[in-house]
Amino acid sequence: MERAPLIQRRAAQPYAGIRGDASTEAEFRKAVDRGFPELFGWLRGKRIEPAGPPFIRFLEVAEGGQALRFELGAPTEAPVSAGDVVHAGELPAGRYATLLHVGPYTHSDVPDLAAARADLLEWGRRQGIEWDSSKTSRGTAFEACIERYLTDASREPDWSKWETELAYLIARSE
Repeated sequence: MERAPLIQRRAAQPYAGIRGDASTEAEFRKAVDRGFPELFGWLRGKRIEPAGPPFIRFLEVAEGGQALRFELGAPTEAPVSAGDVVHAGELPAGRYATLLHVGPYTHSDVPDLAAARADLLEWGRRQGIEWDSSKTSRGTAFEACIERYLTDASREPDWSKWETELAYLIARSE
């Protein structure tokens, strides 16, 4: 299930993140399963409380939707000092097209995040929206293509209640 897309203006948001690369869905899932615990362990060790839900920032996506380069992130109140694996980042300020997806991350029979991404991109195309992105030899590089996980799936076993916000930065029109 999805709610109607919205356009929202957002301020810049500092975050702590871990970068990842993948060429397959299995590599991506493994990086996520390993990376988020590492990120939150680092934050706990630094006594930094996240300033909101965790997210994945997709930096480069293949034509078929496969994540190629990404960052696993946790928003922070202020910029953090970088570590060996964890780095400081900032989601850029600007206008974002957003969509709230309620349901599973992946599923063969029920609309999932891949379907929600496709719906938001198609909605943007129909609206004449240009994303802050560029073509690469492997797909598309995004300035800010974000999935925020509003529901903690480890605490809510019913995937029909999982809420995930998609947010794509809209290109600035001068």
